[in-house]
Amino acid sequence: MKNRVKWILIGAVCLIAVMIAGGAFYTVPINQYAAVRQFGRIVHTESEPGLKMKLPFVQNVQLVSKRLKLFDVPISDVITRDKKSMIADNYVLWRVVDPTKYIRTLDAVDARAEERIEAAVYNAQKNVISSMSQDEIIEARGEKLTQLLTDEANSDIGDYGIEVVTAEIKSLDLPDDNKEAVYTRMISERQNIAASYKAQGDSEAQKIRNETDRDVTVMKADAQKQAEILEAEGEAEYMKILQEAYNTEEKADFYNFTRSLDAFKKSLSGDNNTVILDKDSELAGLLYGGTE
Repeated sequence: MKNRVKWILIGAVCLIAVMIAGGAFYTVPINQYAAVRQFGRIVHTESEPGLKMKLPFVQNVQLVSKRLKLFDVPISDVITRDKKSMIADNYVLWRVVDPTKYIRTLDAVDARAEERIEAAVYNAQKNVISSMSQDEIIEARGEKLTQLLTDEANSDIGDYGIEVVTAEIKSLDLPDDNKEAVYTRMISERQNIAASYKAQGDSEAQKIRNETDRDVTVMKADAQKQAEILEAEGEAEYMKILQEAYNTEEKADFYNFTRSLDAFKKSLSGDNNTVILDKDSELAGLLYGGTE
């Protein structure tokens, strides 16, 4: 009987020892924080994954995710600097960066964190959009607006132990009643730009045509001048040749004789071969045996 009681006590002591030993260890998973609490108060936090120790029965562990989280911000209306209404649709990527603050201020409830993020993003959006005109917003690059919204939102939520990694604008649209007027104005502006380019092109084309016409006129004048010079030189050469041909009486007689023969030859061409000559003409004398 005594041995039985002894073994029961030994078993109980071992069980208690196992329970105490089991309560002294805990595991920090990857992508999670572990907040060690003692009587409800956070005594320290662990961010590195692995097996850790705590006081059994006195301390307990609360895990908080450090993963990146997506929050789709509800659609809201914003007013630009020039008093134009626009409809903004955003989403936010956020995460916990200080688990102690996150637990103390928001009790580690994601829904509460997203309420604070929604308000911060709305205020940031209102401040950024209200500082720009509608045209500036339409022409602005998305990266610029994203960075402005992200920086502005983070300035409002630093006390909650959370961080907005990016506040991205999915769409920034016009109300339906304003779209047609804005599109019409944009089309008109593009048409004015196109007309300006066309006018510049027409002006350049006319300038080129005028310069070409002027060059052609100058070239034709130069060509006409050169032609007249060549013609004058040719006539001078012709007169020189004639002068050389008639510089003696014998040459003049021979030249006149050959011209007479050429004329007679031409007169006999064709169907009409009848020639009427004066009996005293040189050609008649040639046909009758020559004259002196």
